[in-house]
Amino acid sequence: MPLELVLLMGLPAAGKSTFAQRFAATHVVIGQDALRGTPHPARRERVVIEQALAAGRSVVVDDTNATPAVRAPLITLARAHGARVVGYHVASTTRASVARNRLREGAARVPNVAIFTVAKRFVAPTPNEGFDELATVRATRNGAFTVEPP
Repeated sequence: MPLELVLLMGLPAAGKSTFAQRFAATHVVIGQDALRGTPHPARRERVVIEQALAAGRSVVVDDTNATPAVRAPLITLARAHGARVVGYHVASTTRASVARNRLREGAARVPNVAIFTVAKRFVAPTPNEGFDELATVRATRNGAFTVEPP
């Protein structure tokens, strides 16, 4: 399997972390939520990504990755290590994300305002950002996902 950086993109509570589980056996799965409580989680995340890629391990970045400006440095980092860049836009409405968020417990639940804040600034990814592959992912009612080209 070629070295790759998988970028998950979408609203909080869209289903990104659940979708990321499908990569757990073959990729390092990292997200700032997992680094909550550590100093400088964004910096720490980048170090983990860089170390994994340098070691020849593929990575999944499980964050909202809401704008091209946020995604660009990650794409550049992947390219510097010769990795393919695969993007999955985990599409969700604010209504569906709020409903899923209601089912979360403890630290996994985010304030609903976070969902609406990300929704306001979210820019759907496009192939011209530098993705080798790009797909849209939708959660189904039974907890599965459908993956479709952009």
